[in-house]
Amino acid sequence: MSKDPGIDTTVPHSARVWNYLLGGKDNYPVDQAAGDAVCQVFPGMVDLTRHSRYMLARVVRYLAADAGIRQFLDIGTGLPTVDNTHEVAQRIAPESRIVYVDNDPLVLVHAQALLTSTPEGATDYIQADVRDPEAILEQAAKTLDFSRPVGLMLMGILGLVADHDEALSIVDRLMSALPSGSHLAVYDGTDVDPGYVEAIRRYNSGTGAVPYTPRSIEQIARYLDGLEVLEPGVVLVPDWRPDPNPFGDPPLVSCAGGVGRKT
Repeated sequence: MSKDPGIDTTVPHSARVWNYLLGGKDNYPVDQAAGDAVCQVFPGMVDLTRHSRYMLARVVRYLAADAGIRQFLDIGTGLPTVDNTHEVAQRIAPESRIVYVDNDPLVLVHAQALLTSTPEGATDYIQADVRDPEAILEQAAKTLDFSRPVGLMLMGILGLVADHDEALSIVDRLMSALPSGSHLAVYDGTDVDPGYVEAIRRYNSGTGAVPYTPRSIEQIARYLDGLEVLEPGVVLVPDWRPDPNPFGDPPLVSCAGGVGRKT
């Protein structure tokens, strides 16, 4: 793919590495090398990317079909792939409104793929950093009505915030702006598999990319503090309300998540 002047192709970016591991083409050799290096240490990385992405689709289906959510704020969008949040939500409820947020210029280049929408609904894209929740909320309010419930998606993004207390503060600031009936969906890499932890340690030390911090399941569960945690709680991503999938039963997937409802 051609190089955009706003994109740094000398260091890998998590969104592009993720895209490569999912089999996408929106990445550069530096991202491919970083992804291959992770897989050499932790061969289960492709399983992790697939099953975490599939959990996202299940969560959006639940929120749209069962919880009646018609607005979604998806922070840390990543590059467009199959079954993006707006596609899953608007398939169920065409009037759904979705705002995507990411800070990678390459995602902005491909934002037109994210901005397709049903006539009844709407999608928007904000280039912003998760560490600035107030700016995200201010811009998202142009598309979303914060007097009505919102599905807040923080899928694989909080591990990029090195300090856990800061990550908890970000979640609290975002959820404080949302009304009762809103839901928080979150997953992140976890420390249940030492091979995964070692692969991420090498990625962090050897690539120059923004470091990623795997956390314990207990730390991930703290993001849902104060919310009504939906069954089955915070679990490894293949175990969150599983249904038949094309990937079969995975080995241990070192990524955990859950969903909570604001009462």
